[in-house]
Amino acid sequence: MAHTGRMRTTAHRDTAALRSVAVLAALGLLVASCGNGDERGELSHTGTLAAPEAADDAYTYDSELAPEGAELTIMAESDAAATEVTLRVSGLLSDRGYAVHAHTDPCGTDGGDSGPHYQHEIDPAATPDDPSTDPEYANPDNEIWLDVVTDDDGDGEVTTEVPFGFAEDAPESIVLHQEPETATEPGEAGTAGDRVACLTVPFGALAS
Repeated sequence: MAHTGRMRTTAHRDTAALRSVAVLAALGLLVASCGNGDERGELSHTGTLAAPEAADDAYTYDSELAPEGAELTIMAESDAAATEVTLRVSGLLSDRGYAVHAHTDPCGTDGGDSGPHYQHEIDPAATPDDPSTDPEYANPDNEIWLDVVTDDDGDGEVTTEVPFGFAEDAPESIVLHQEPETATEPGEAGTAGDRVACLTVPFGALAS
């Protein structure tokens, strides 16, 4: 009988060990899943427009079209497969459209400091002096376009979703342009006139 008791104890320990291994394996799969870009990153960033010499991260280059004190907010969610970006504006001109895009570099005292449009697949024919206007690359699926229209109070909101996430590189700013909407025709695609305001945004926090 004593021998039988030892056999049962050993079997119980073996069963418990197998269960522990199964639990650890399941946890390992969960950790691996989280480490493969399955988690969805989020960010929210707000800036208040100021003149370039006084601005922190939100610049106005044309105070008539983008008044000082106007607020720009970016909210974004992203994983390896898709990115959703929402732009909220308040205090801009009423009942007006603004063409808006993500750009490659942070804002600066000059409107050109933010660089060209961010492109997921970069147009090989584009140069710093001749940015992409090919609709194969300059389009709202390969770039991030947030053309917004304000209401009677100068407030507005727009959301876009693009079929890509961010890896090593990510856009670093959102730029408001003079034109009410972005051009789409060949040779003009992506163009929208002068840069009137810019918000530096830490999109890199979403990189996986």
